[in-house]
Amino acid sequence: MIAFLKGRLVHREPTHVIIDVNGIGYLVTISLQTFSEIKEQENILLHTHLAIREDAHVLFGFSNESEKRLFQQLITVNGVGPSTAIVMLSYMNSNELKTAIVQEDAGALQRIKGIGGKTAQRVIIDLKDKLKKESWEESQPAISIGTNNTLRKEALSALLTLGFPKAAAEKSVDTVLKKSGNTITLEDLVKQALKNS
Repeated sequence: MIAFLKGRLVHREPTHVIIDVNGIGYLVTISLQTFSEIKEQENILLHTHLAIREDAHVLFGFSNESEKRLFQQLITVNGVGPSTAIVMLSYMNSNELKTAIVQEDAGALQRIKGIGGKTAQRVIIDLKDKLKKESWEESQPAISIGTNNTLRKEALSALLTLGFPKAAAEKSVDTVLKKSGNTITLEDLVKQALKNS
């Protein structure tokens, strides 16, 4: 519902910040990771997740998209609520946490306050494969930078909307881009990719 907040940082503590967005002060719960990233910035942008409970609406904020994504993955695990996920992200940074999960290091997870053996195992079982897949995708080299990247994204989006499987769409778009370089329009790229797939 609220994807991000951009405004003036009026109050900062290790557990939360208050951001003034056009005269409205938003109280946002943060991790220590985000706290150390934002430092003394006056104007900030936080990626947010709104958790709605019976007794409260709580905004959680993150200095970058990958921390927010990891938080959202953590709260899908049975027994890990938003507060526990924030504690996990405060205890380890995103990369350390991902590494512990992928390497099935239950001991490292159990050192986090509030994480017992069962929860550590559940986090590993539920998220290990997802995180492995993500880190593999992130490590794949982009075909080229700049214009091609935007062009590639838009073409992929169009093909996925048309119902093409992601892997096939990516392969097809990349093949066309390799041949044509920067000299192709989005329309032609999509058309040629459709022919290839």
